[in-house]
Amino acid sequence: MIRINLLPWREERRKARRQQFFALAGLIALLATLIWFLGYGAINGYISAQDGKNAFLKSEIAALDKEIEEIQRLKEQTDSLLSRKRIIESLQANRTETVHLFNELVRQVPEGVYLKSIRQTGDKINLVGYAQSNARVSTLMRNLEASPVMERPDLVEIKSATVGNRRLSEFNLNVAITRQTTDDDKGAKKAPAAKGAKP
Repeated sequence: MIRINLLPWREERRKARRQQFFALAGLIALLATLIWFLGYGAINGYISAQDGKNAFLKSEIAALDKEIEEIQRLKEQTDSLLSRKRIIESLQANRTETVHLFNELVRQVPEGVYLKSIRQTGDKINLVGYAQSNARVSTLMRNLEASPVMERPDLVEIKSATVGNRRLSEFNLNVAITRQTTDDDKGAKKAPAAKGAKP
């Protein structure tokens, strides 16, 4: 006996396929949404972590800038204090300079030489006076050159003059003062020499 199916089976199959398609499309849409959400969350996590690192770096940079300003300020204060220390040491080293200078002049001025004026400008001293002869002026210059307090005598002028019916030689000469050096000055002079020295 032959059986004939008169039910609309094609319609049913189409309906089943349509349902499968919508279910698959929904599943794909759900999966795509889930993937997008996970990707978005991961990217946001990376961004927030990088923002945190950037904020940390900015705070550290600001702290370092403050420390650099403090170091610069301390360096300026140190330089100022060292400058004052050098000035004080220089004054301390040269405070007895006038006394030494007059004592040395008394020792080095030979007989027959008379000083009329002594004028100091910086580390230069100008001596004006009278001598019985030009040879006495030469002796004075040799004595000043050999002195530990004075150096480099330079004769500016010598001329004949009459003082109280006596013919004398009036002279004008400059001489430099030998400055005492402080420990800092010695160290500063040795440092360039050490740099230029070969190992």
